[in-house]
Amino acid sequence: MPVLLYEKRNQIAYITLNRPDVLNAYNIELIEALGDALVDYRDDPSLLVAIMSGAGRAFSVGADLKDMVARGQAAGTRTLRTPIKQEVWKPMIAAIDGHALAGGFSMALECDIRLATERSSLGNVGARVSAIGTLELLDMVPMGEALYMMLTGTPISADEAYRIGLVHKVVPDRETLMQEAEAIAEEIKLCAPLAVQAVRRIAYTRFTRPPNEIQELTQSLRKRVSQTEDAKEGPRAFAEKRKPVWKMR
Repeated sequence: MPVLLYEKRNQIAYITLNRPDVLNAYNIELIEALGDALVDYRDDPSLLVAIMSGAGRAFSVGADLKDMVARGQAAGTRTLRTPIKQEVWKPMIAAIDGHALAGGFSMALECDIRLATERSSLGNVGARVSAIGTLELLDMVPMGEALYMMLTGTPISADEAYRIGLVHKVVPDRETLMQEAEAIAEEIKLCAPLAVQAVRRIAYTRFTRPPNEIQELTQSLRKRVSQTEDAKEGPRAFAEKRKPVWKMR
């Protein structure tokens, strides 16, 4: 059975972590398969948005600790091939059904929009295995809420995650979850791809670059997007009351 399922339909990439028997914990095989899928999504011009999910009862619970122990690895030393590390600037939606913990939680944070089912739980549990969790959480929710999650390692419910702004919407079940994810994907596809990718790139680069570099990057991307054919097509389509035809150039 493949550890990851990767499908392409209607300009959407479907990335499904597929180790349900271990709650989609990351072993070396899954890390590499996920990284390869992210690179393919990044480089395929026909794909405009991705939906990431997990098979079974979890999105992902992070590193496969049994596998790490067998390999003599310490907590926090297994490097994931994440969207940001692979410089994936196309939009990503996390469809969370079940547990999103540790590295699974970090992966969800690198998606732009997070949806969750009522049974889901999310947690930055790194401190419980002597690892430092994802510090970007401090910039994504109120600091007090972030510190509670990071210092206690206590997972929170989907409803609590919605309350603090960590997830966009909570839905009853997996079927509704995927329907909602696809509906949002269709909304994203209405927008100019190069503009959307520029927004994601600026948003996540803020975590790793000083303010002056972010300002320069923003100015450069604004200029580049404004000079594209799509920058003319957008206003034209709006005036003509039709859907735009994006050329991505």
